[in-house]
Amino acid sequence: MIASTTSNRRTAFFSAIALVALASVSIVACKSKPPAAATTERTPVTPPPAVKKHLYSAEADPKADIASTLKQASLEHKRVILDFGGDWCGDCQVLDIYLHQSPNLELFDKNFLLVHVDIGHFDKNLEIAEQYNIPLKKGVPALAVLDSNGKLLYSQQAAEFGDMRYMYANSVTDFLNRWKA
Repeated sequence: MIASTTSNRRTAFFSAIALVALASVSIVACKSKPPAAATTERTPVTPPPAVKKHLYSAEADPKADIASTLKQASLEHKRVILDFGGDWCGDCQVLDIYLHQSPNLELFDKNFLLVHVDIGHFDKNLEIAEQYNIPLKKGVPALAVLDSNGKLLYSQQAAEFGDMRYMYANSVTDFLNRWKA
């Protein structure tokens, strides 16, 4: 009886630790390293959705996707946005929400094509991120903009969209207006 009670307490203890660990990962999941402890609590402008949208395919071939998208961009006279991230990333999900809101959707559809590049848990497609000068260690979503010939026009250097949930949709509008074709 005593051994059973001790075993139950031990199981409950390790279950509680696992839940705390899981919660902390979901809070800072969009960064490769957890941020330093914040002194003030911030409230998201747009919280990540409870049900994540499938944006980043683990089975995709991003090199082939980029090549075919560049061909299409050349024909349509558009630019290509490479979006590095993962379905687990709340800020990546919020970026997708903002891209599908007006006026961003219209601006995006007129000027851009999109390639999602799955980074796994900062362990996939790292050579592609490096090729486009994306410092993944600063967090995701991380964006690069290419012209229709594949020339790199912009690569996110300072985690500009890494805290998307705390930003307004007009930050995406400003970005799209700056880099539109």
